[in-house]
Amino acid sequence: MKPITALARTANLTLVASTYLFLYVPLIVLLVFSFNSTPFPAPWTSFTWRWYHELFSSGPLWEAFRNSLIIALSSTFISITAGALLIFYATQGGRIGKALVLFYGNLIIPEVVLAVSLLGFFSLASIPLGLATLILAHTLLGLGFVIPLIYARFQELDHRLHEASLVLGATPLQTFFKVTLPLLRPTMITTALLVFIISFDDFVLSYFCAGSSAQTLSLYILSMLRSGISPIVNALTAILLILSSALVLIFFSLRSRTKLF
Repeated sequence: MKPITALARTANLTLVASTYLFLYVPLIVLLVFSFNSTPFPAPWTSFTWRWYHELFSSGPLWEAFRNSLIIALSSTFISITAGALLIFYATQGGRIGKALVLFYGNLIIPEVVLAVSLLGFFSLASIPLGLATLILAHTLLGLGFVIPLIYARFQELDHRLHEASLVLGATPLQTFFKVTLPLLRPTMITTALLVFIISFDDFVLSYFCAGSSAQTLSLYILSMLRSGISPIVNALTAILLILSSALVLIFFSLRSRTKLF
């Protein structure tokens, strides 16, 4: 039995190592060649900061970055606020358990179907495409994460604390802000980070709901790739990889301190 167990362990380690290599070796190659003086794909010639200098001097790119940041921050704020208001409604005796299924739709429905549906709705309502429609679309996507996660954490709270606060003379609003909301704060922060990352990196909703007046970072990268692989894309991707990794580390560090899932 021992040889079989050792063989199975070796096979598992090989499979895991192969999976990680398949996922991360292209990212490492891209990161390394962002410092190559020769445009990719090409053999390594010499180290240079040229592509990073061109990256930081590109006006349209940083405008697209600003749009993505505005959309991600706005949709995250609206989603978290809506989740908090829904929990306040639940603390007042509102029954929202049966309505939760409505917020799982965008997790089950393919995102391209959701994007086409939103595009049809905006066209039917004569809403011009731009930053506003992008914020609405990304907020709808974020609600599918925010409300189920926050409500699940709310169900785990000791509701005797809420009752004790009311018995001691606090108003429902004071109880919510002084008792319920502080207990939910870690989950809300981690969920906000998750929604921000998803919104900032989203491409499908941005492609269908942006129109011609707004361009996100993902759409700008697509327009750059249509004319060939630019070394500036390598530099930009390296910076985004570092920023995304930092946010993911923050997310999991906060997740380990609270019961999120």
